[in-house]
Amino acid sequence: MKILIAHNQYQARGGEDVVFEAEAALLAEAGHRVETLVVNNDTIDSFSARVRTMLATADNPDGKRAMAEAIDRFSPDVVHVHNYFPLLSPAVFDVCRQKGVPAVATLHNFRSICVGGMLLRDGQICHKCLDTTNLWGVVHRCYRDSFAGSAASAWMISSHQRRGTWTRPGLRLIALSRFAREVFIKSGFRAEAIDVKPNFLRDPGEPDFSQPRQGLLYVGRLSREKGVAVLVKAAAKAGCTLRIAGEGPELAALRAEATDNVTFLGAISRDQVMAEMARATALVVPSLWYEGFPMVIAEAFARATPVIASALGGLAEIVEDGRTGGLAAPGDVNDLTFKILEFNNKAGFAAECGRTAREAYLRSYTPETNLRQLESIYRSATGSADR
Repeated sequence: MKILIAHNQYQARGGEDVVFEAEAALLAEAGHRVETLVVNNDTIDSFSARVRTMLATADNPDGKRAMAEAIDRFSPDVVHVHNYFPLLSPAVFDVCRQKGVPAVATLHNFRSICVGGMLLRDGQICHKCLDTTNLWGVVHRCYRDSFAGSAASAWMISSHQRRGTWTRPGLRLIALSRFAREVFIKSGFRAEAIDVKPNFLRDPGEPDFSQPRQGLLYVGRLSREKGVAVLVKAAAKAGCTLRIAGEGPELAALRAEATDNVTFLGAISRDQVMAEMARATALVVPSLWYEGFPMVIAEAFARATPVIASALGGLAEIVEDGRTGGLAAPGDVNDLTFKILEFNNKAGFAAECGRTAREAYLRSYTPETNLRQLESIYRSATGSADR
């Protein structure tokens, strides 16, 4: 197939960028003809650029023009859009429809239905806009605590709801978990148009099951919604060492809170992350929001490292409590402490969960499995599922 993959890169590299690059490479290696359309938020480098971008969030003419030119040049069988916000805008799907090209969109977050993109407000899960009107997202300044930015995001959501952008035939959607799929369906998206496909990871190789393991590991952005402050307190109560890899706005506050059992590693390479996972008793994902599909979980599973995660949204679906890891109530220091102690004190339990996690990786999160899922979704999008 000829596949055009479009992506709006963030200024700070994140999981969506990794998934976009990995899927493009996977498809090309499988013999498909792949071309990419990439824009980068680094171009939003002045006040005037920010104003222009904000005003065009719902219908960006530059994004539409770039999509039209790419389709005319490449004549793809299908267009796959990862992140569209804000420089492409959801209006690129109008271009695909006008050009007669079926489209696929990966719903990495809740940007299409939530002003803040995370269904989170003041550190708590929030469905207020879904249950009433997304004007509440403007009232509460849910997009970066900005009234103007929140208004632009709300306008993007409401205008494309009215236009039927997300519910028209010809557009297939990918949710990263069954939980996320249900959220989008309850928001009015067509159930028959949404496939569930998790992220994937290239196999780093068979783990060394004889290697001794010790302590907890956190890998990711250090921001409030990630719940790292809860983890720091729980690790201290459990008397367990904790290594934290990553940077973010909460770093200074976490350093001030942390005791001697915590080591801050800063931003480290992927090879270093995999090495850290191979010697940790467990990876902890203490998020307070509905994560999509964190790549760190696939990485941990591949290294036979169990995951202790919040019993919340898709995380509670990906991690099997007592089998591939443990689940704790989000934001609950005592419950997280209990889970940590279970992995530290129960002989052989962490190793057993690690072996099951490795099996889960081999069953569900390899490139081979993901390629079959992607190709099936593209065949459905182009109407060739039964050919």
